[in-house]
Amino acid sequence: MEHIYKVGDFIYDAQIYDGMNTNLADLNFYKSYLPKTKDARILELCCGTGRLTIPIAQDGFKISGVDITPSMLEQARAKAEEAHVNIDFIEADIRTLDLSEKFDFIFIPFNSIHHLYHNVDVYQAFKAVKKHLKDDGLFVLDCFNPNIQYIVEAEQTQHTIAEYKTKDGRDVLITQSMRYETKSQINRIAWHYYINGDFHSIQNLDMRLFFPQELDSYLEQHGFKILQKYGSFEKEAFDNHSEKQIIVCK
Repeated sequence: MEHIYKVGDFIYDAQIYDGMNTNLADLNFYKSYLPKTKDARILELCCGTGRLTIPIAQDGFKISGVDITPSMLEQARAKAEEAHVNIDFIEADIRTLDLSEKFDFIFIPFNSIHHLYHNVDVYQAFKAVKKHLKDDGLFVLDCFNPNIQYIVEAEQTQHTIAEYKTKDGRDVLITQSMRYETKSQINRIAWHYYINGDFHSIQNLDMRLFFPQELDSYLEQHGFKILQKYGSFEKEAFDNHSEKQIIVCK
C-alpha cells in the first residue's frame, strides 16, 4: 500500500499560522549558539513566516531564511519590511538546496524535520546542510522525543489545542485527533478547524517521528559530530522524560 503524507494547505494560511505560533520559547536558545561576530552568515531552514528569522536579524546578524511555501515567505517578507530588517527569504526545497555559499550557523527549528517522511528525504536534507556549512560551523535542530503513551491515549480522543483570533479578524478554534502508523513511523494528525464558530475543514499534519538513537545515527552517518543533546530549550540534559530532542553538532 502506498502511503501519501501531507500538510493541509489551510495550515499554511499565513494569518492562521501566525495566530497559532506566537511562542518564542526557543528564540533565546538559538540566539545562545549564534556566532560572536555579526559578520557571520546564518541560515534558517524551514523559516516559515520569519518567527525566529526576524528577531535574529533585528539583533544585527546577516541571516537568510529558506522555506518551500510561497504564502509563508510572502508573510515573512511583509513582516521583515515592517520590522525594517533586510532578510533574503528564499523559496526552495531543503532537500535540493544549492545556494553556492557556505554559512557559519545553520538551524532547522520548530520540529520541521518531522515533515521529512522518508529516510531518503532526511539524507538529502542533511547532505544539503553539510554542503552549505563551513568546516567550523554549527548545525542545530530540534524535534519531538516520541512519547508512545501520549500517542496511544491521544488516539482515543479529540481535544482542543488552540483558540485565538487572527490579525485579519477571524476567530479560530482547532481540535486534534491522531493515529500512529508503526510501519512508517508517521503520526497522522488531523486538525479540525472552526472559523467564526462554523466548521471549516479537516487539515492533515502528518509528522514522521524520529527515535533518539535513530536520529543520532542519521547525523553521524552524514559526518556530523554531536556536541550537545538537550531535552528542553532551558538546556536540560536529554533523558527518558524529555519532550524534545535538541541537537547541537558540527
